[in-house]
Amino acid sequence: MLNMASGNTIAEVASLIGDAARANMLSALMGGQALAAGELARHAGVTAQTTSGHLAKLLDAQLIAVEKQGRHRYYRLASPEVAQAIHALMTLAASGPKRHRPVGPRDAALRLARTCYDHMAGRLAVALADSLNDLGYVRLSDGAGRVTPEGQRFFCDFGLDMGTEPRSKRPLCRTCLDWSERRPHLAGSLGAALLDKTLDLGWVSRMPESRALRITRAGEMGFAATFRLASDWRDPALPQDAAPGAA
Repeated sequence: MLNMASGNTIAEVASLIGDAARANMLSALMGGQALAAGELARHAGVTAQTTSGHLAKLLDAQLIAVEKQGRHRYYRLASPEVAQAIHALMTLAASGPKRHRPVGPRDAALRLARTCYDHMAGRLAVALADSLNDLGYVRLSDGAGRVTPEGQRFFCDFGLDMGTEPRSKRPLCRTCLDWSERRPHLAGSLGAALLDKTLDLGWVSRMPESRALRITRAGEMGFAATFRLASDWRDPALPQDAAPGAA
């Protein structure tokens, strides 16, 4: 049974996330991979001793979980619900007052393609959602998504497990508002399966120390042929309210 969230408990969780070092750690874990304490220390820009204290607080609040492999400990977000909360804060932050900051190659790579916890985000993910909706394979509306019978056949032919047995309480298909594009991309178990499959195919690969995804030559051809992406998907008009360099 879920606990009732009072104003005090909300404030406690918010204060934990509100610390800059912890916020940077949680943002790093939005890449969907478990990271070691040393990696999180680099993302947060703090010492190992300080990182240990921050991780203890996040563990105690059940915002993160730890996995042990031999003598090593790796940290990940505790649940998809935590990831959704962090993503919502990222979207709010990107929609806030514009701050001047030169746009660098890291920003461009993240805007093109990145991980959003366990699914894809950025212009590539938005283009995929648009194309799948236009082709009639999914129906997206108001944050929800439905896979059509034609979509079931398409995704099965693509090699995704679209079995009828539910594996979790997680929805099969939902949308997630992309903070950089201000438009929806696919999330849910379908979004996660698409990321896993394209990684397995070598269409995208993870960039070290980043949430950004590199689109390979095989991926360029595969996405275009299989998902029939619009020819200008890489360079759409930037929404007027999008702040360059938003993080």
